Amino acid sequence: MPETPEKSATDTFPDLTGLIKAYDVRGVVPDELNPEVARAIGAAFGDVVVVPETREGQRPRAVIGNDMRPSGPALVAAFADGLAGRGVDVTLIGLASTDGLYFASGSLDVPGAMFTASHNPAQYNGIKLCRAGARPVGQDSGLARVRDLASRYLATGVPDVATEGRERGTVDERDLLADYAAFLRSLVDLSGIRPLKVVVDAGNGMGGYTAPAVLGTAAGLPELPLEVVPLYFELDGTFPNHEANPLEPENLRDLQAAVVEHGADLGLAFDGDADRCFVIDENGDPVSPSAITALVGLREVAREQAAGRPTPTVIHNLITSQVVPDLVGATGAKVVRTRVGHSFIKAEMAEHDAVFGGEHSAHYYFRDFFFADTGMLAALHVLAALGGQPHPLSALAEIYQPYSASGEINSRVADVPAARARVVQAYVTEQGAGPVTVDELDGLTVSHWDTTPQWWFNLRASNTEPLLRLNVEAADEDIMTKVRDDVLALVRQTEES
Repeated sequence: MPETPEKSATDTFPDLTGLIKAYDVRGVVPDELNPEVARAIGAAFGDVVVVPETREGQRPRAVIGNDMRPSGPALVAAFADGLAGRGVDVTLIGLASTDGLYFASGSLDVPGAMFTASHNPAQYNGIKLCRAGARPVGQDSGLARVRDLASRYLATGVPDVATEGRERGTVDERDLLADYAAFLRSLVDLSGIRPLKVVVDAGNGMGGYTAPAVLGTAAGLPELPLEVVPLYFELDGTFPNHEANPLEPENLRDLQAAVVEHGADLGLAFDGDADRCFVIDENGDPVSPSAITALVGLREVAREQAAGRPTPTVIHNLITSQVVPDLVGATGAKVVRTRVGHSFIKAEMAEHDAVFGGEHSAHYYFRDFFFADTGMLAALHVLAALGGQPHPLSALAEIYQPYSASGEINSRVADVPAARARVVQAYVTEQGAGPVTVDELDGLTVSHWDTTPQWWFNLRASNTEPLLRLNVEAADEDIMTKVRDDVLALVRQTEES
């Protein structure tokens, strides 16, 4: 395999650091990501990940899927050509959600590449890479080497495998949608729930492809006691109705109105590649992803304990609500707190053999889904929990939302270290709000939870912009507001003041 060279002052390799980021590949088409770049990345992925990790006696093999963006097919074809040019056999599964690609990688036990820019606008596309079994590829686990080798290949050309005594790879196609749907259905039984009406907002993304297969009969599965009201199921990578980013409140408004209009029991919103799921109750109010983490985590813990495994592990990131460790820990389960970001949580999931993991960004991870994230499986759990008892979702959610949270608030500041230092001086050095516990697992977390009034906040710097991200939670709204406003005032204080 070609070695990634050390750069010297005379090297003229293209700089791909703005395109190939810490966790994935993402950029504007065609300025940053185009077929030439995709071919080089595919070849580098083959050399760095696929070929070295192929078992002895087997052919190197990888699987590729893509979302509905118009730029996807050309990029996939070039990426597949780059892989084949390095001796890798390629299986194309065509249109897929990101968790559909993870299913393909896990069930076929081969590395994979998903072409998607998730919730980003139409002019973007990207690539999420994984090892066999849907294991992540991140900055510290091969992505930096892929970036550097792809840069070299763009400058010098991809070498021909024939000169190395290897055969060029083949490219074939396979439809795995029905297998994906059947696998998810096998993990959560909805056959005995009470009838539910659910509005699903696919945002013109891949949820419009996967929801009919999983929740309906499009994949040939038995009918469920669900009446699905579709919203924006037409696949359209230009996102004509709203951006497929349910984290932004304005992108939930159509779903909220439709839930109330149709008298639905709940609403589900998926992002562009349908790996995240957001939940709306019968009143049109959003249910916190932390509440969903607690709800699903408790279901998975109960299933494990019923099977004779008394201390299963649940993972949550550090900006998830305190309700998650409170409720899950009370069952006797082990609760592990981790940094924000899917590569970190997936690593912790595998290390601890965790049954479930949740992030406040609405990514939900399952041991039984190759330790990968899947919004659709989380949705099935919500439907099962709601349909297995008589109360409305708002009453059920109230149990899992006892505290007041600010949500993530971004502040653009001229001097990030100075802004952070002001917060440290006020809350840690001077302890102006009382004795606190402090950790720096990911940014700065300051907690006053062990005494009254109960509150905590996390302040994290962006990896790519001069931003500080603040999350605050407290036992009541008044305390949350006071802490939020005080920390924001310190962060946004100008040098002149």
